[in-house]
Amino acid sequence: MSTESDAPERFVKLDEVKHRVGLGKSMIYRLIAEGKFPAPYKLSPFASRWSDREIAAWIDDVKDGFEGKRRKV
Repeated sequence: MSTESDAPERFVKLDEVKHRVGLGKSMIYRLIAEGKFPAPYKLSPFASRWSDREIAAWIDDVKDGFEGKRRKV
């Protein structure tokens, strides 16, 4: 049986990150600067991509906060 951790790492563009987390570019980069959001990986001088797993983990963490368990943002 395959699990999500067995899947190869996937990198996503900013547009997909914005869509998934419901935040704009400015807010995403502000949270990165504050150490509250995963930073992108620089794949080339012109290409930055985010780890799909890190984004999913951030979403889970923030979702826990909205359910009253803890809140980081």
